[in-house]
Amino acid sequence: MTKKGPLAGIRVVEFAGIGPAPMCGMLLSDMGAEVLRLDRLEQTDLGVPRPYHLDLANRGKRSLAVDLKHPEGIMLARDLIAKADVLVEGFRPGTMERLGLGPDECLALNSRLVYGRVTGFGQDGPLAKAAGHDMNYIALAGALHAIGREGAPPTPPLNLLGDYAGGTMFLAWGIACALIEAQRSGKGQVVDAAMVDGVAVLMTALYGLLGGGLHNGPRGTNTLDSGAPYYEAYECADGGFVSIAPIEHRFREVLVARLGPEAEGLPDLDDRSKWPQAKARLAAIFRKRTRREWCELLEGSDACFAPVLDPLEAPSHPHNRARGTYGEIDGVVQGMPAPRFSRTPPDVPRGPERPGTSGGGLAVDWGIPSNRLETLVGAGVIGPGSKDR
Repeated sequence: MTKKGPLAGIRVVEFAGIGPAPMCGMLLSDMGAEVLRLDRLEQTDLGVPRPYHLDLANRGKRSLAVDLKHPEGIMLARDLIAKADVLVEGFRPGTMERLGLGPDECLALNSRLVYGRVTGFGQDGPLAKAAGHDMNYIALAGALHAIGREGAPPTPPLNLLGDYAGGTMFLAWGIACALIEAQRSGKGQVVDAAMVDGVAVLMTALYGLLGGGLHNGPRGTNTLDSGAPYYEAYECADGGFVSIAPIEHRFREVLVARLGPEAEGLPDLDDRSKWPQAKARLAAIFRKRTRREWCELLEGSDACFAPVLDPLEAPSHPHNRARGTYGEIDGVVQGMPAPRFSRTPPDVPRGPERPGTSGGGLAVDWGIPSNRLETLVGAGVIGPGSKDR
């Protein structure tokens, strides 16, 4: 069945990996692209092991488990790439070249191919071939140093900043740009997305603040890093937390007004020298009511307020429910495709497919003869794949 969405009709071959590459494939699939994931025949030790149906970055994709150490497996991959618009891979530099599937070989097969690659350090440079994970990449980009409390070590922000913001989003953006350019030129190209590079770009606004002397204190003492009393998460009477972020003076006035008599004696929030005292006073104020009570008083106002919800609470919040921000696919709650499109909205994705179960559909959808697939199955070149990773 033809998928819907702004990328409907785009074909993507994704080589199974972890982190930013499969998430990029998910985003492309969410927008309507037909993503064929080439899985391994055997389980690997990469990433956090989980059952296949909980590896949610594989939602909406089809899967073919292929032995890429076998010459016939490489030939099958080459034939699929020849029919694709996009290739996505996240291996260490040189891996695809050693397989005979590097950019030179693939672009010779398919001159319009957008060859998307994502790594931590990039395809070249002194650290290009070094192992690493999200925290290493944001550390090298200067971001990790800026995140954390005063007097405390830097705090890893899950793996959202390096893997997914600096890696996935920049790879997807690069692929989209290259697809548009290929429509004009008729030529594909390589997209080299490095997580360090992406995070460095995300730091652009902060470098502006640094250049202007507006973010020059130690970690945890500046406006946006928990130093300011008006940009902070405060504990409530019931142990829950709320966030306030009225950076602008007029919004701080709304917060103070809504606090009413509670705010009497509150130090001047605009006086940086009084930030520690103001933070202590606000902490005492917010501990007087439950999170629900603070929501009743502040939510929806210009005080720049939101409750701090845990991942299980977030889908049930009235705003998220009204917009359909979260949904349930095969019994698993998860975020729905974003952004929204007025004319070409995508379908709700299918759940992750058991690795290796799309072999039969290739004959029709990708033009691979069914008798060839049967021969490859018999030779053990393609198979069911591992149900977990």
